Parts: sequence; C-alpha cells; structure tokens
Amino acid sequence: MERADLELVTTVRHRGSLAAAAAALGVAPSVVTKRLAALEGRLGQRLFERTTRRLNLTVEGEAVCLHADKLLEGFAALEAELSERHSALRGRLRIAATLGFGRRWVGPALAEFQQRHPGLQIDLQLSEQLPDLGADGYDGALWLWSVQGAHSAHWISRRLARNQRILVASPAYLSAHGTPRALEELATHACLIVRENTEAQGAGREHWALKHDKESALSRVRVQGPLSSNSGEMVRDWCLAGRGIMLRSLWDIAPQLAAGELVRVLPHHAMPDADIHWIAPWRPKTPRRVRLLIDFLAEQFRSEPWKP
Repeated sequence: MERADLELVTTVRHRGSLAAAAAALGVAPSVVTKRLAALEGRLGQRLFERTTRRLNLTVEGEAVCLHADKLLEGFAALEAELSERHSALRGRLRIAATLGFGRRWVGPALAEFQQRHPGLQIDLQLSEQLPDLGADGYDGALWLWSVQGAHSAHWISRRLARNQRILVASPAYLSAHGTPRALEELATHACLIVRENTEAQGAGREHWALKHDKESALSRVRVQGPLSSNSGEMVRDWCLAGRGIMLRSLWDIAPQLAAGELVRVLPHHAMPDADIHWIAPWRPKTPRRVRLLIDFLAEQFRSEPWKP
C-alpha cells in the first residue's frame, strides 16, 4: 500500500461517502470509486460495505484505518522535521550560566551560534546562584553540577564536557613554603578559599573534598588561610601573586598552567562533580533552536578546550 491509498481510505471513512471524499481530495467521484475498487482488489479484502445511503467499514477496513492513522501521522511528523531542519532559526533564547565560566567560555560560544543563526536573539544571564529556570522563563543553564535530588524528576541534564577542580600554587609560593606531598600537609599551608555561598563558617576555614584518581572514596581535608573571597577571580589573582594554594576549576586556570605561572599540587587528587552540564526543566517537546544550541555547545566543549 502507498501513502495515497492510506489517505484515500481514511478520507472515505471520515467523510462518510465516496462523493464527499472525492470533494475533499479534489477529484471526480468516479476516480475515488475506481481507486478504492483497485485497492480492495489488490488486498483481496473489502474495506467498506456499500449501501445506497451510506458506507460502513468492514472489520478489515477498521484494521487498515487503525494502522493508516499512525502511519500518516508518522509521515507528517517526518516531513515537519525535515522542513524544520532547513528553515532558518528564529526566536529568543534565554540562557543562564555561572559568572566565571559564562564570561570565559559560554559568552563567546553563544556569540558564534547567533552569528550562524542571525534570526535568533540570545539573552545570557550570569549569576553565582542558579535561578528558577522554569518560573523565570529560561531555556536552560550551563552549570558545574548535574541535576540531583528533588530536581531529578522534573529537570533534564546533559553533560557537555568533563572538568576538574584541582590544587595549584605559584612557583614562588612553593619555593618559599615547600610542596605538600600528602593531603594532610595542606593543613600547614596557606590555603586560599573561595566562598560561593553565604553559609556561616569559621573565618578562613574550609573543608575540601578530594578524590585520588585511583580511588573511589572521598577524603575531606580541613584547610585554612588568611585570605578568602566570594570572587574566584580574586582568589586566582592571590594565587598567582604567591599568597597560597587554591582549589580551582581547570577551565579557569589552564592558560596559567600552560605558561608555568601556576603549578599543580598533589596532581593525583581533584574535586569530583565539577563537569560542565546543560540543565533545564523537563518539557514534552524541546524547541528546535534549543536542541541545536545544545548540540552546538556539546561540539564546542567536547574536546575540553581548556586542557593545557
């Protein structure tokens, strides 16, 4: 059976007569009669019982119509998707991202995506606190953690790239104070602390959860130091100036590592769950502009361009 045959049968069923079906299809009633008779002949089954006043589906006709509806819906969906793939992207994208990563990596990527699709308008909001994506009308966010806990049933998450938070210091600091050889030795060093929330903590004190690359268990190490800030960039500047050891994402310090301005400390240890994720509220159908943006970002970040 061909698509035209399926459309013929469903049109006759919906219109209730051959004449009405012919009008809907834009052909003469005799054409519909001949086509239906030819189809029934090929199938060896009668699809309609004809009387002078009406048509009634046979059992075989009911079976054909049941499958015809699903097949025609599939044809329509395929055509819509193919047409959509070749149409220009239009509309607005509202994206959230963390301040540092957003400014360093997301902003340039979004500018390139918009240049490829000039019909789009993109609004990037940078924040250290994840907004209420659904209530505030965001299409999604690029964040340094995956969906967990209460959000997991209502949000979607896709990892776009791997990332690590690693321990680093300047050569000047290590020359003056020595290089720690074990996690426990961090307690004797000046550690630079980034305070990313407002939870009350002891002044200059923090716990870093680190994992050895050959072990599965986390080790919690209490660290302290004279300098802390809610600005990661400030802490990075202090580290470059030789004021202590910091725990920082690789995406943020890769150029300094490559240039030798920073040196990795305890290189087999890192903080887990710092990967780059796309997160968004679940929706039954994701707009094409959002799907293509996610694929574009995945391609941009797949090679982890921040690697030294």
